[in-house]
Amino acid sequence: MLNRLLMISCALLVTACTQLPEDTHTPPPDRMEWLAGDHHVHSQYSVGWRFKGESSAVSPPLARIGGDAIYPIGQNAEMARAHGLDWMVTTDHGGPFHSQIHYEQAYPDVLDVREAMPDFFLFYGMEFDTPGADHATLIMPHSPLEADHLFDLESRYNKREPFPAYPEADQDPRMNAAVAAMAALDPAPVLIVNHPSRSMVNGAYGKVSPEKMRRWHDIAPDIVVGMEGAPGHQARAVRPDGQLEPTAPRGGYEDVPTYGGFDPMTAQIGGVWDAFLSEGRRWWVTATSDMHVHWTHGGDEFWPGEYSKTYVLAERSYASLLEGIRLGRMFAVTGDLISGVRLEAESTAGRRPVVPGETLTIRPGSNVTLAFSLREPEGPNFNGDHPEVQRVDVIVGEVTGPASDPNADAAPNSRIEARLYRDDFEISADGWLTASITLPRVASGKYIRLRGTNNRDHEPGADPAGDDPWADLWFYTNPIFISMEEE
Repeated sequence: MLNRLLMISCALLVTACTQLPEDTHTPPPDRMEWLAGDHHVHSQYSVGWRFKGESSAVSPPLARIGGDAIYPIGQNAEMARAHGLDWMVTTDHGGPFHSQIHYEQAYPDVLDVREAMPDFFLFYGMEFDTPGADHATLIMPHSPLEADHLFDLESRYNKREPFPAYPEADQDPRMNAAVAAMAALDPAPVLIVNHPSRSMVNGAYGKVSPEKMRRWHDIAPDIVVGMEGAPGHQARAVRPDGQLEPTAPRGGYEDVPTYGGFDPMTAQIGGVWDAFLSEGRRWWVTATSDMHVHWTHGGDEFWPGEYSKTYVLAERSYASLLEGIRLGRMFAVTGDLISGVRLEAESTAGRRPVVPGETLTIRPGSNVTLAFSLREPEGPNFNGDHPEVQRVDVIVGEVTGPASDPNADAAPNSRIEARLYRDDFEISADGWLTASITLPRVASGKYIRLRGTNNRDHEPGADPAGDDPWADLWFYTNPIFISMEEE
């Protein structure tokens, strides 16, 4: 106990000296930039476990550093920066008394990395072992309280923390209490549901369901803000020699496939994501690495940023980045297909820039024109390719209000408003593709989102085992919403 109190004092002293209070205002779009990151990265503190003797009921298991994921936090951060990332969240998952490992070993490493890499934004967090469900990224705000707050949440609510384990630790009421406790913190964290469909069996929802995500979002809509659109483990089918393993499922999705590398809850138009958006929920998607062990070392993962990126429109500060994640100012992309998005809306209210996650208020019956530009990177991606956007889908859905069924997973009014192919865009010399669409006489609430690909398939197909991730690239923007002025 004395050691822990000393750690608290030292950690608070260091953070108080190195972390300054930050403004949480929302800057105008022209003061923000697209900052690439990854919110799901494991280090050597995602440990392995072994028991003393033969009985697991007598004493807690011993943690083995590097027993699951193998790289130091600093190495992950260095590789993230080398692969084009501006920010990262270190997210180790737990086990019996793992909160102490986080607090006493991982957090000092985070402080050291921040000092060594002042131009890189390293958030402290964890992959929360979700009671009654699976996993979620918990992102702690950059503050002198981050270590204490994470220790409190993990020690009280992480389902794998107690020893001996007991049933109530892995049941829905405990997760409800955990989300409420997160919402009570100041500053407040962010929670993003990881690989939501991975535990599905025979077409039935597994550990994660629409009902559970709705419940958590209802408890704390500013805390539980979305889900991994593109899960990690995208190098599952890539052998250390670079050849493909024909039996390996993309993303580690064993029973249900990914679609173009994206979770079916995201990829299927009119599915779970659209069902949430059609209720007016501010529910966002991301793309991550889920880094444990790199594919060249026999693992299933790309380095953070090597294949998947989540771009956040923000100023260069921790506060602005976390606000951007919370408000959905993001797009998710694989294979560096695009690196920037610009949106501009025109209606009777005038013409102005808009950003993903924003709501545009118009007079009923107005025509709404959305002009959008996509930036293709100048150089090759990390496979040495120069992918090109071949098609963009403009997806529109009606906002019809709360669902009567908490497990509703369909939005029949969602549709592809327009399919635009490369020839439909104006392409500038600096790599921007520009086009526009007009929605005539808009009289009710809507949302608009974009997705695009380097192929010309009308829909992303179910990814077969042994799929080459570099041949099938996609991006998904988070939506803008349209609401009606009150009479």
